[in-house]
Amino acid sequence: MSDPVLKRNEALARLDRFPRTRLTFLPTPLVELRRLGQALGGPRLVMKRDDLTGLGLGGNKTRKLEFLLGEALAQGCDAVVTGGATQSNHCRQTAAAAAAAGLECHLSLGGTALASPSGNLLLDLLFGAVVHWCGEDRKGERIPEIAEGLRAKGRVPYVIPYGGSNAVGALGFVAAIVELEGQLKEQGLQADRLVVASSSGGTHAGMAVGLDLCGLAARVVVGSGSTREGRARGATSPGSRPWRTRSPDCSISSRGTPRRGSTCGRATSAEGTGWSGTWSGRRSGSSLGTRGSSSTRSTPAGRWEA
Repeated sequence: MSDPVLKRNEALARLDRFPRTRLTFLPTPLVELRRLGQALGGPRLVMKRDDLTGLGLGGNKTRKLEFLLGEALAQGCDAVVTGGATQSNHCRQTAAAAAAAGLECHLSLGGTALASPSGNLLLDLLFGAVVHWCGEDRKGERIPEIAEGLRAKGRVPYVIPYGGSNAVGALGFVAAIVELEGQLKEQGLQADRLVVASSSGGTHAGMAVGLDLCGLAARVVVGSGSTREGRARGATSPGSRPWRTRSPDCSISSRGTPRRGSTCGRATSAEGTGWSGTWSGRRSGSSLGTRGSSSTRSTPAGRWEA
């Protein structure tokens, strides 16, 4: 078995090849959920508090945005375009990240203009985002149209897909697993299950690649957060179905350079707000199972992020 320290250093070296702008307060802490574990009959639960990433009230998308906006700045872009539902956490964090990076933010939001904005929408506006109301199109279907309109005006937009889920965005959770591996080692813990909510695919795709790079055998259990029929499923990294950690469409696990337009280790179901499940309906952190347990994270009012 190879030295885990060497594996971690190799993973960090590969991540350093990609443009990145620092937006988060890292590392986010690990917190043991003793009473919840007892209530569930004994599993040991450790929460990864990605609600404390810091930017724009926190959330897991900021990890992706460090690499997405890093690439946008490296390409000389002056605006970003993304989309989601009216109360999208991803859009709220993108608006905050763009403001911090000095980029104009355009949001393709489902629904119609509200007389009294509240929640994430109010924060979008406070962060200076330009909102494009798109009716029933709540998953960024009009992002290309908005980007083309900006190009016609001489702007240089950077397109961020729905949920920030592509190969570049997934790098944020490759880095998160490297961070987690170090924390587990420091605390003498060994996680054998990581549970994550899923909607657009990028978080657990990055996690799968990170587990592969770090040589960790933890099982990734994914619960669908965007469809009623979605079920929690499990996959053991590396190389097991339904997710591939050595995807032919993403070469980071072999050469460290993901192809454009792909998602590293893209899963067959989709991705949501973080390392999470649905134990509560309130905003909390995210959690990791250790020694046979599972993990949880929830979002405001139980709504999974678009």
